[in-house]
Amino acid sequence: MAIRERMSGNEAVATAMRQINPDVMGAFPITPSTEIPEYFSQFMANGQVDTQFVPVESEHSAMSVCIGASAAGARAMTATSSCGLAFMWELLYVAASSRLPLTMAVANRALTGPISIGNDHSDSMGARDSGWLQIYAENNQEVYDNFIQAVLITEAARLPIMVCQDGFITSHGVSNIQLIEDEKVKAFVGEYEPEDYLLNDRNPLAVGPYGTAPYYMEVKRKQAQAMMDAEEIIGDVARRFEELTGRSYGFIEEYRMEDAETAVVVIGSSAGTGKAAVDELRERGVRAGLIKLRVFRPFPAKLIAEALSGVKAVAVMDKTDSFSGNGGPLFSETRSALYDRKERPLMVNYIYGLGGRDVTVDHFFEVFDALGRIAESGEPGETYRYIGVRDAEERRR
Repeated sequence: MAIRERMSGNEAVATAMRQINPDVMGAFPITPSTEIPEYFSQFMANGQVDTQFVPVESEHSAMSVCIGASAAGARAMTATSSCGLAFMWELLYVAASSRLPLTMAVANRALTGPISIGNDHSDSMGARDSGWLQIYAENNQEVYDNFIQAVLITEAARLPIMVCQDGFITSHGVSNIQLIEDEKVKAFVGEYEPEDYLLNDRNPLAVGPYGTAPYYMEVKRKQAQAMMDAEEIIGDVARRFEELTGRSYGFIEEYRMEDAETAVVVIGSSAGTGKAAVDELRERGVRAGLIKLRVFRPFPAKLIAEALSGVKAVAVMDKTDSFSGNGGPLFSETRSALYDRKERPLMVNYIYGLGGRDVTVDHFFEVFDALGRIAESGEPGETYRYIGVRDAEERRR
């Protein structure tokens, strides 16, 4: 029987960690992920886990602890946000290139500057090419479920994984969720038994050696192949998870897309707001739909292209900007996924929600209104757009 509970996304992650009982956790507090190690420390003090918790002086050291522990053969985890993730930057690449299975909870928060503790995706999206797998959650239930699945994914793929949720919106927002019984979680993730690790004296090896020119590219090529191979692993773990819980997870979620003429593509908690807008538009007779991305790395290009194949106009919603002059990262990936199709929808990009700026159902109405005009005229107009930004006249007032 599932256990009905009410908790925040941060507590849900910490609870999943308790049930998994990792060997090592290295962490440094940063808003809005601080509660995760706080909750986990309580579990340690209560004797509910036997994890070696290492409180460090910085996020750089937190990732260093996890890298060392994983290389030594331990199941290692951490949690961070925003500038904490940025402070790990150098070591993100070390972990990925060393093919170390690490699970990191990320409570997404805007990067400085200006200084902000509001939610957007600039932290994890800035690390999108570091070689880490990335999974995003819409709500607290998905946060919990994603984290449990992530442990098996990272250990099978031999790539580190970020389990992302929207800071404050889900990290601190409390909602009803269903927990899995402790013994079932433990059986699902099993014991971590690595084949190769530093403390295995029967097979000496080096981790993170100097990559000279004759070897560096081969390492990167194998990383790229591992990322592609992870697609099958993510799917297999999701099927096993559905057998355990009845809850189904894919790379994307198609919401009312069966006959949609216009659609939005979005990541994270904003999908819930978008779904509410789609429902109301459907009642008005507008054939609107929504695609929520759950997995960003590896990017599900074929699935997105197929899901958008019958749509006339699409708006891709980015909760960060890449400052490329051409739109955000989700837009770039989605547009690229559709490039080789003979028939593809007209597409525009909306940057929204930066620094915690609210996105409302009315904002989605504006987007769908614009899509309706694009579908009717056959002209996308300006593809790189912002929504929810005050104009100059409003600022003067």
